[in-house]
Amino acid sequence: MLASENLNSKVNNHKSANWFASWFDTPYYHILYKDRNYREAQVFMDNLTHYLNLPEGSKILDLACGKGRHSIYLNQLGFNVLGADLSENSIAEASKNKNKSLDFKVHDMREPFEEKFDAIFNLFTSFGYFENDADNLTTLIAIKDSLSEYGFAVIDFMNVANVIANLVPEEVKTVDNIDFHIKRYVKDNHIFKEIDFEDQGNKYHFTEKVKALTLQDFESMMEEAGIFLLDIFGDYKLKKYHKIESERLIMIFK
Repeated sequence: MLASENLNSKVNNHKSANWFASWFDTPYYHILYKDRNYREAQVFMDNLTHYLNLPEGSKILDLACGKGRHSIYLNQLGFNVLGADLSENSIAEASKNKNKSLDFKVHDMREPFEEKFDAIFNLFTSFGYFENDADNLTTLIAIKDSLSEYGFAVIDFMNVANVIANLVPEEVKTVDNIDFHIKRYVKDNHIFKEIDFEDQGNKYHFTEKVKALTLQDFESMMEEAGIFLLDIFGDYKLKKYHKIESERLIMIFK
C-alpha cells in the first residue's frame, strides 16, 4: 500500500519539480486518504514507544508528519513532539494543534536538525520519494545526525515484495463524491500510482512514485551511513518480519 510517495506531478498539466511537493499540498490528497485507520496508527505508536521504553517527556521528531496525526497522539501520550513536513499546507493545518510540548515546522528531511531528539519516527512510507538515489542516503545521514547520543530512529516503510505481489492494477475509489481512477504499476525499480479525477469541471492528474527499496537496500545504505540496524518488524503490532508475508518493513536503528 502506498501512502505518501514521490516525483513528477502534474496539476492541470502544470509540472512540478517534485510530485510530492504539489500533490501533498492539494486538498485532494487528504480527501483520497481520509479513511486511513487512525486506531491502527495509535496502536502502532503505543507499541513503538513501549518497545523503545521512552520515558515521559522524551523529545520525538515526527519526520514527514503530514497533518500531524501521529504527532498529536504522541503528544497526548506525554512526549515533547516536533512534527516536520515539506508541505506548507499540511504544516499550517497541523499547527492548529500546537501547544507548549507540540510544535510543527516546514522542513526538508534531507537537512539535519540542530537540536537532538530521543527518537525520530519516519512513518507510513514517507521515504524513497527523491529522483536522485543519493538523496535517500542523505536523508538517512540527516536522521542519524539529528539523534541524541542514546536516541533511536524508526522507518516504517512498505514491504515491497508484499506490495508487488498484491498490486491492484486498476480501481476506482469514490470519496466525497469524487471518483478517483487509480492505476498502479512497477517500472524502473519504482512503484507508481497514477491518479486521475474530475472535480467542479476541472480534470486532474497526479503521479505518486516511490523507490522500491528492499531490506537489503536499506541495509546497504545504513552501512554506508554508519548506522546500526537494531531490529526489524513486519507489522504495526511489531510481529516478526517475513520477506513476503509481512505488510510492512519497520526498522529500528541508531
